[in-house]
Amino acid sequence: MKIFVPGRICLLGEHSDWAGGYRRTNAAVEKGYAIIAGTNQGIYADVQPHPNALVLYSTTPDGERQGPYQIPMEPKILLEEAEKGGFWSYMAGVAYQILTHYHVRGLIIDNYKTDMPVKKGLSSSAAITVLTARAFNRIYDLKMTIRGEMEMAYQGEILTPSRCGRLDQGCAFGNRPIMMTFDGDRLDTTELQVKENLYFVIVDLHAKKDTRKILADLNKAYPFANNETEEGVQSLFGSINKRITHEALEALQTADGERLGALMTEAQDYFNRYAAPACPEELIAPVLNRVLNYEALKPHIWGGKGVGSQGDGTAQFIARSEADQQAIIDIIERDLQMSGLKLTIFAGAQVRKAVIPAAGFGTRLFPASKATKKELFPIVDRDGIAKPAILLIVEEALAAGMEEVIIIVQEEDLPAFQSFFSEQVSIENYNKLPRHFQEYAQKLLEMGQKVKFSIQRTQEGLGHAVYSARELIGSEPFLLMLGDHIYRSDSDRSCAQQLVEAFNQQGRSVVGMRKTAESDIANFGTVTGNWVGGNQLLNITEFAEKPTIEYARDNLRIDGLEGEYLTLFGQYIIKPQIFDYLEEHIENNVREHGEFQLTSALDRLRKEDGFAGVTIDGKRYDIGLPDYYLDTLQTFRKS
Repeated sequence: MKIFVPGRICLLGEHSDWAGGYRRTNAAVEKGYAIIAGTNQGIYADVQPHPNALVLYSTTPDGERQGPYQIPMEPKILLEEAEKGGFWSYMAGVAYQILTHYHVRGLIIDNYKTDMPVKKGLSSSAAITVLTARAFNRIYDLKMTIRGEMEMAYQGEILTPSRCGRLDQGCAFGNRPIMMTFDGDRLDTTELQVKENLYFVIVDLHAKKDTRKILADLNKAYPFANNETEEGVQSLFGSINKRITHEALEALQTADGERLGALMTEAQDYFNRYAAPACPEELIAPVLNRVLNYEALKPHIWGGKGVGSQGDGTAQFIARSEADQQAIIDIIERDLQMSGLKLTIFAGAQVRKAVIPAAGFGTRLFPASKATKKELFPIVDRDGIAKPAILLIVEEALAAGMEEVIIIVQEEDLPAFQSFFSEQVSIENYNKLPRHFQEYAQKLLEMGQKVKFSIQRTQEGLGHAVYSARELIGSEPFLLMLGDHIYRSDSDRSCAQQLVEAFNQQGRSVVGMRKTAESDIANFGTVTGNWVGGNQLLNITEFAEKPTIEYARDNLRIDGLEGEYLTLFGQYIIKPQIFDYLEEHIENNVREHGEFQLTSALDRLRKEDGFAGVTIDGKRYDIGLPDYYLDTLQTFRKS
């Protein structure tokens, strides 16, 4: 299994993690706030299980190979190795913490590539600890969330002489920008989305700084300030930082690079004013400030500041454009003999396409399904119009902003679906329609222009059906809506809209959920996990396909639910990596209950990229069984 973990750059809010931690002893200290992002460079590893040892290899940025270095998976030996310090200590510290909390064996971790600079404020040590935690999590399916991996990595690193800060392990979130809040021992994270790409340059100043001295001197201002200089430090990391990071949060999400650059420059000015006097030997930083004020760079930048603990280590600039990003690097290398790295925060992928599987035979609705596809069965909507079920689903998708709807059908059923969405009724019949139905007939043709079809030539499970849409989806996230479910929202946002909004906020795959009585869960896919800030959003730790009650009681319970479980609502937004997993299953004939299922591929996506569940404010109506269809006919219009 291959794993990549990026470095981490603190765009704004450096030092606020440990400063906010002092709220444990002084509640008057302001919370810490930081905005971080993963770098485009990082640490790459190939990992596999080992029966009884931690076997380690590493590769430096210069390509030098080290290892194998073997450590027995015994707590005492791992702890001793962690306390020694050095590169291997980070992995040993995490392995010690994992072994303390879980029943695991060993790992082989081959760090075969490193393309980020080390000891330059980009949290290379945190990246290797997160990589180690993630390797154990995925190899042994420990069901840790990203936050769980972060915590395990942090606890592992503080066993070493490094003594990292809390924000370093934010690299666990990958390249997505994150807002972090530090309140004593409490850490909150919010994943951010940007509307347009933002272009940064990270500059290695090729100078020296003493991070330990910087931290020691700045920590003297806490928990209680004793003089004007220390009051300035607390103000800098407190109220000033709070204002700047929250203004920057809005600028980041709206992709306002000019405003973000101005805030970065302002933050650096305040840092020079209030932090430098507390540690002048390190924080006056002549090299950093010379680069930040280098005249030739100004036409290409919106602003810039120091990185990490600050001092003469690393600088960051926000470029005016992608072309300016390259121009900055050219100037840095040519004029200043320094090196630069590109960091691009990419706009969040937009969900533009929906997939509706409609190729099943409808066995449970036979013989009606022999006469017509169950997706074409009529349902009376609130407006009194009798609509085929597929139309209600397409309308739901289009109302959520989808630009294209892909319906998966059997080849022999294609003419019926095409006729419905693409052919006008005959002139004779059109003239018989009341005016409002004539208008609706035109609306149908307009909707039909956004409908495409994918042929599933053999019906071999939901996973197989979804895979058949790969060519039309491409490399985009997509909305999946089951063809034998219709939906009714209980709010002013449709069910699919709620899901799209959650995806835009989370930046990872999401699935709609609903509460289901224990007696019914054998009919539905079911999830479990940990609530995030209430009972609306769930970090999913397991997908289970139609579990038994016994399995659910042992493995799928959710805090706060008694006699109920969270089952799948029938709507998903899925990242395109799912197609790689489905292809692997199909090529290797990996079946469950004789078919290529979607659930196992979803669970793999959960392990490798994270998956959120959203409790939908609405109802799902099933038309896949006679009794369910009858109930839908009786209740959907009134809902």
